[in-house]
Amino acid sequence: MIGWLLVSKVLVSISFVVGLSLVAERVSPRVAGILAGYPLGAAISLFFIGIENGREFAAQGAVYTLGGLSASLVFVYFYYRVSSKVRRWELLASTLAAIVGFLVAAKVLIQIDLGLVKACLVTIGCIFLFYYLFRKIPNVMVKEKVNFTLAVLAFRAIMAALIILIVTGSAKWVGPNWAGVLSAFPVTLFPLLVLIHIAYGREQVHTIIKNFPLGLGALIVYVTTVRFTYPAIGVGLGTAWSFVAATLYLIIFSSLTSRAAKRKMAIR
Repeated sequence: MIGWLLVSKVLVSISFVVGLSLVAERVSPRVAGILAGYPLGAAISLFFIGIENGREFAAQGAVYTLGGLSASLVFVYFYYRVSSKVRRWELLASTLAAIVGFLVAAKVLIQIDLGLVKACLVTIGCIFLFYYLFRKIPNVMVKEKVNFTLAVLAFRAIMAALIILIVTGSAKWVGPNWAGVLSAFPVTLFPLLVLIHIAYGREQVHTIIKNFPLGLGALIVYVTTVRFTYPAIGVGLGTAWSFVAATLYLIIFSSLTSRAAKRKMAIR
C-alpha cells in the first residue's frame, strides 16, 4: 500500500509538471499561467492526504487550502519583485524570497480561525489585489524553443515529486490546518517558474506570474467542492466531481474573457 502510494504520487506529479511546461513552450506563458491556477498541485495533495488520513481530515484541511491560496499569491509576488530587482544570483534569491513569503503568509493564516466563507473572501480579495499589482506586466511569448533533454525532464520530475512527498507525508504530523495550507503551495507552478526562468529568462516568468491569479477561481471552486463532497461521497468520487466543477468554471471563464477580448478589439 505504501509503495503504491509513493509511486502514484511521483507519477502523477511528474505528469502534471511536464504537461504545464509543454503548454508554456508550445502555446504561451500566458495560457500556462492561467492553467497553473487549475487544481493540479492542490488536487494531488488533498487526494493523497484524504487517502492516507481519511476523508474528514482532508475536508477540514480543504478550508485552509482555500485560505492558503492567498499565500501562493504572496509566493509569486515575492518571486516577481525579487527577480525584477536582483541581478546577481537572481534565480536563487527569487526562489528563497518566494518560499519565505509563502511560509510567513501561511503562519499568519494558521493564526486565523478560518471558516469556508472567510477563507473564500480572503482569497478572492487577494486575487483582485495581486491582479491589480501585476496589471502592468507585459505578456511575452516564448520565441526560441528549448529542446527537452533527459536532464530537464529529470529536474522537473524530482522537484515535483519531492514537494508532493513533503506536503502529503507531513500531513499527519502537522494536523489538518497546516496540511491544508501547505497543500496550497504552488507545487506545479514552482518548478515551472524555475525551468522557464533558466531556459528563457525573467520576462517569460513574469508573464506566467501575471496570469496566475486569473486561474485561481478554478482552485476556489475545486477546493470548495472537496469540502462538501469528500465527507459525503468519499475521496475518489469527491475528487472526480470537484474536477468537473473546476473544469466547468474554466470553460465559462474562458468563454467570458474571450468575448470581452473580442469586444475590446471591435471597439478599437
